[in-house]
Amino acid sequence: MKFTETNLNGVIIIEPTVFGDHRGWFMETYSDSKFKEAGTNLNFVQDNQSFSAAKGTLRGLHYQLNPKAQTKLVRCTKGAIYDVAVDIRKGSPTYGQWFGIELSAENKKQLLVPKGFAHAFMTLTDDVEVQYKVDELYSPENDRGIIWNDPEIGIEWPMDITPILSEKDEKAPLLKNAENNFSFGE
Repeated sequence: MKFTETNLNGVIIIEPTVFGDHRGWFMETYSDSKFKEAGTNLNFVQDNQSFSAAKGTLRGLHYQLNPKAQTKLVRCTKGAIYDVAVDIRKGSPTYGQWFGIELSAENKKQLLVPKGFAHAFMTLTDDVEVQYKVDELYSPENDRGIIWNDPEIGIEWPMDITPILSEKDEKAPLLKNAENNFSFGE
């Protein structure tokens, strides 16, 4: 497994080692000991899976407030997505900055999105399946969002379209107006 830091401290690209032969392939998608060796100490409590039927579907930007904030380990198991993390920790030198990467069933890359970051993805193909591990259970009362096209964040989405959104995501606030109890260094 290869771990690569991004421009956002704590947001990490994980590239599993794939073993293949005439039968197909095998890979570890998560190894507690390898993640600890890489400096992450996580205790995942739930695995989630989503399906998006149409290319151009956008889910996010989502996060949960403290004390129910979540770290997510995201991977795409069918199709392809553009996966994004946004630093929303007040006082962070990278506050409001974002990182994006293509995750696909083909490239098998994963993205670790820590607490204090909002997360979103846009589907690049039809019939997309995304799986992610979280270290905190879903908490509806702590669930929050930021509008996907906030001009101050300026995410460069790979498709210049009006995405397919949930009603909740359509009505999400700008980062400057979003409820947020994250502080850098906590």
